[in-house]
Amino acid sequence: MSQATTCFKRGDAEESPPRPSPPGSPLVFPRETLFRQASGVTYRIPALLYVPPTATFLAFAEKRSSARDEDAKYLVLRRGHRHGTSVQWGPVEELSTLVLPGRRTMNPCPLYDAASGIVFLFCICVERGKTERWQIRRGCSAARLCLAASADGGRRWSPLRDLTEEAVGSDLSRWATFAVGPGHGVQLASGRLVVPAYAYYVHGCGCGVVSLPCCTRPHALVFFSDDGGRSWHKGAPVAGGPTGECQVAEISGSDTPLLYCNARAPGGCRAVTFSADRGLRFQRSARCKALGEPPRGCQGSVVSFAAGAGEEAATWLLYSHPTDRRRRRDLGIYLNPSPLDGGGWRPPWVLHPGPAGYSDLAVCPGGLFGCLFECGTASPCEEITFCLFALGTSDDGNEQNLEAS
Repeated sequence: MSQATTCFKRGDAEESPPRPSPPGSPLVFPRETLFRQASGVTYRIPALLYVPPTATFLAFAEKRSSARDEDAKYLVLRRGHRHGTSVQWGPVEELSTLVLPGRRTMNPCPLYDAASGIVFLFCICVERGKTERWQIRRGCSAARLCLAASADGGRRWSPLRDLTEEAVGSDLSRWATFAVGPGHGVQLASGRLVVPAYAYYVHGCGCGVVSLPCCTRPHALVFFSDDGGRSWHKGAPVAGGPTGECQVAEISGSDTPLLYCNARAPGGCRAVTFSADRGLRFQRSARCKALGEPPRGCQGSVVSFAAGAGEEAATWLLYSHPTDRRRRRDLGIYLNPSPLDGGGWRPPWVLHPGPAGYSDLAVCPGGLFGCLFECGTASPCEEITFCLFALGTSDDGNEQNLEAS
């Protein structure tokens, strides 16, 4: 067990409620390609949101003129209505109005506020021609933190709202660049809205005719709102080793709910950390050896859900990521019935054999999960595909009762 999990381990004398048995073989329903590469057009960076009142999926992506980050243009959306274990998808909607002049819109990160029924869509808007590497080398961010909102399930969107000064403030001078997600944000049981993010902090600068940062390192963090999205603030950066693209999920701790953070990291495996104050501060990150990374890393998605029914239902974690530690391929789904234990991850089952990249998970009522992921036959950038799946039955053949948390 890692240092991060030890701090939140249940006391030996504390009696825990019985936990349901982990499920056996998953049930995968027919998949559908939502965005496909064509001449001069590539779609990347999937983000998935499920809106319970209307049983609707919102599937977002970036429209690009090539697979390169600097060739991103704006976001696109497809809305799908769920009928049991099938989804009827509408046409591609181009969100070309959600832009800032002279900038490209990137990293969709949606979340749903159950109290107001509003869908919030976070993104970053980056100056055209300025790559992430350009920003990191110069220690000067070209990104803006932006937000749009929809009160009708993603049919109409408010104009982009630039939150950079409000939510980042003076720290922007120490951020070489930053981004949200990519993937979904979450609403906690307290009502707090939480958006995962990461920033490249300039820890020191070099000398010379041109001053360049000599120590720039990524750190995960979250933006949050406690007033239904009217105002936004940032939490403290995750300390420890480098932590980049991340997602968060609320889990059960020994005395209080915890916020679990799973982040992209160098060194061949993921980084994880926990927050006991809903994202204001996280513990130092720790390596999770059970969850591998390819050499250059890759984004991954995580969700929490209640396994069982009633107040005693246990919280489990589900995670999606390429399973091949040598390259981006063989997208897998991992299950952890003991979220406080970094060694509790079960061996993955492969959802897509072959090239695969970024992905995003969503939890649905009735034990169903959605996954939106990059995949292809020769390259992971060929298409973005959606599928529904269920965790199936337990080893003794009994159906599992899995309710969305």
